[in-house]
Amino acid sequence: MTHNEMDIEGASTRERYNNFMEESCCTQFCTGPNPSMARYVYGLMFLVTSLLAWTVRDYGHTALAELQLCEGTRYCLGAEGVLRISFGCFIFFFIMFLSTAGTKKLEDPRNSWHSEWWAAKIVLWIVLLVVPFFVPSAFIQLYGKVAHFGAGVFLLIQLMSVISFITWLNDCCRSEKYADRCRINSLILSVSAYLGSLLGIVMMYIWYAPKPTCRLNIFFITLTLLLLHIMTLVSVHSKVKGGLLATGLMGMYIVFLCWSALRSEPVTEICNKKAQAATNADWLTILSFVIAVLVIVMATFATGVDSNCLQQLKKTEPESEDSVPYGYGFFHFVFSVGSMYFAMLFIGWNSHKTMKKWTIDVGWASAWVRIVNEWLATLVYIWMLVVPLIWKSRRRAEST
Repeated sequence: MTHNEMDIEGASTRERYNNFMEESCCTQFCTGPNPSMARYVYGLMFLVTSLLAWTVRDYGHTALAELQLCEGTRYCLGAEGVLRISFGCFIFFFIMFLSTAGTKKLEDPRNSWHSEWWAAKIVLWIVLLVVPFFVPSAFIQLYGKVAHFGAGVFLLIQLMSVISFITWLNDCCRSEKYADRCRINSLILSVSAYLGSLLGIVMMYIWYAPKPTCRLNIFFITLTLLLLHIMTLVSVHSKVKGGLLATGLMGMYIVFLCWSALRSEPVTEICNKKAQAATNADWLTILSFVIAVLVIVMATFATGVDSNCLQQLKKTEPESEDSVPYGYGFFHFVFSVGSMYFAMLFIGWNSHKTMKKWTIDVGWASAWVRIVNEWLATLVYIWMLVVPLIWKSRRRAEST
């Protein structure tokens, strides 16, 4: 190999290395504001906080007892430990919400605060996770009551985000631009979703209503089946013409919520055979717990990024090239109420309830929260289908 060829090969190698470093995550993280990378860092912080709350609940009783945080059994210590971690996480993201709300342009100094200054924010995050352990127990109990409301707000935002995505996908497939290309795929997906919903209902009857005495579970499952048919009838009505795709996906969503509610019923119930089977396989319980924690983080992350889910009825200006990629304030607000949500899941929506190790979102309070969320999801979806007709009828009445 000649000297010139070696120089060319060396230059090519350096060029590939430089391109790799420019596109690497570390370089993007360290050189200048990067909102896209920042949201993953916040998601990682939220995941670490959730795992810390679980660790405190299941394995922190000895340390918490020495601090004399609350009076009562070790389960009181575990529940309060979760609430204290949740409170610190809430304060951190609420501070971020107040300091970044209204950021619209990349040139705004708040963009740098959102996407940079990681050393300062990590120190602030750690301090805010430690300080709540020196707060009086009475205040933490009050926060636990407020967290019920905050977790409900999170579920409502998540519901609007899911419905927003389903309606967007349905409108996209029915648009003139993609109508021909998506007709077959849309039909297959619609039928698959509808059949999947019916299959899920049948399996819930088998798993959670094996006996006629399981009246409450039979009621929940039968009502879910009825709601599925009501949504379908409203969607295919000649005046609505909502299509089957959105209804099929919404059907799968409410079936999932019903399944989550039945799964959250106490293990001691004779009608909850799946929960009893889970207690006999430790690896399955641990795997289910890990998946549940990851789902919480992913749901919070996806909902926080979807800052347009609450703006469907508002006229928004087209985004310019220097606009922020997502709403920073909304992103942090979702994470702040999401911290209340994971606390409710870890304590079963009841700070005085005993939670066993490796369990999450178990108890009658959790079950009823899921059921009410299912009913609310159905009402909101049907309302979104019917409200255009109501507006048209009002306009006609005003014009005459």
